[in-house]
Amino acid sequence: MLPEYYLTRTERALLERYAETILAAMGGPVTVAELGAGTATKTGALLGAAGRLQHVVLYQPIDVSPTALREAKTQLESRFPHVVVRAQVANYVTEAFRVERVTDAKVLAFYIGSSIGNFSPEEARAILTKLRAQLRPGDALLLGTDLAPGEQKTVEQLLAAYDDAAGVTAAFNLNLLARLNREVAADFDLSRFRHEARWNAAESRIEMHLVSDGEQAVTLAAGSDEAMKVRFQAGESIHTENSYKFDRGSVDALLEESGFAVTRSFEDEDGLFALTLAAAV
Repeated sequence: MLPEYYLTRTERALLERYAETILAAMGGPVTVAELGAGTATKTGALLGAAGRLQHVVLYQPIDVSPTALREAKTQLESRFPHVVVRAQVANYVTEAFRVERVTDAKVLAFYIGSSIGNFSPEEARAILTKLRAQLRPGDALLLGTDLAPGEQKTVEQLLAAYDDAAGVTAAFNLNLLARLNREVAADFDLSRFRHEARWNAAESRIEMHLVSDGEQAVTLAAGSDEAMKVRFQAGESIHTENSYKFDRGSVDALLEESGFAVTRSFEDEDGLFALTLAAAV
C-alpha cells in the first residue's frame, strides 16, 4: 500500500474501531448490502462484529466484476461461517439492483471507499436516491467520504495521495494514453506528457491531468478514414479524472437531499476521512 495513500488504511481503521457501535445503533439484526463491493476486503470488520450479535448474517455485495465477487464469497464464507454471501453482478449506476430482506432484520447499506467522490454532485445524489428507493424507514446507509482540506488536513497531504513519490499514480494515469494507442490507433508519445494532481477548491475536488511538455500533434484513428489530428500547446492538459472531497456540511446535505437523515459520524483523529451513518426516512 502506498504510504501517501491514507484513504484505505484510515477507513479500515475506522471500521475496525466503530463496527460494534455502528451495529448497536441499528438496534437489532441486520442484513448488509454493499455497492461497489469489489473483494470486500474492508467489510470483514463489520461482518465479524455482526456475527457476535446474530447467528446468521446475509451479505449482499453488488459489483460489476464477477471475479471480484467470487473471491469475496470464497474468502468471507471461509473466514466467517455465520455469513451467507449472495452476490449480484450489476453496474449500480446504470442498472437495476435489488436488496433482499430477512425477516426482522434491518438493512444496513454500505457505500464505502470514498467511491461517492468519483461522481459529480448530481450523479452522487442520483446514486444515493436510487439506493434509498430499495430501503425502508429504519434501514440505514454507512457512507465513506474523503475529507477536504481543513484545520488538520493540508492540501499537500491530499495532493500527495494522488501523486505519490514512487510514481505509481502517475503510471496509472499515463496508461490511459497507452490504452488509447492500443484501442483507437492513436500515437501518443507518453514521454511527452506528465502526470499532475491539482486541488480545485472551488469545486472541492482533486483533478488528475496529463500535461503536454510542448507543442505537439497526436493522431487518433490513424490509418482510417476517420483519422483526426489533435494539437497540444505547451502546458495544455488532458483532464482525466475527478475525485470530490467533502466537509461535514456537504456530506449532511448530500444525504438529506437523497432521503436520509444523519445519525452518527465517525472521523479519525487527523481529520482525514469520515464514515457517516444515516437513517432512511
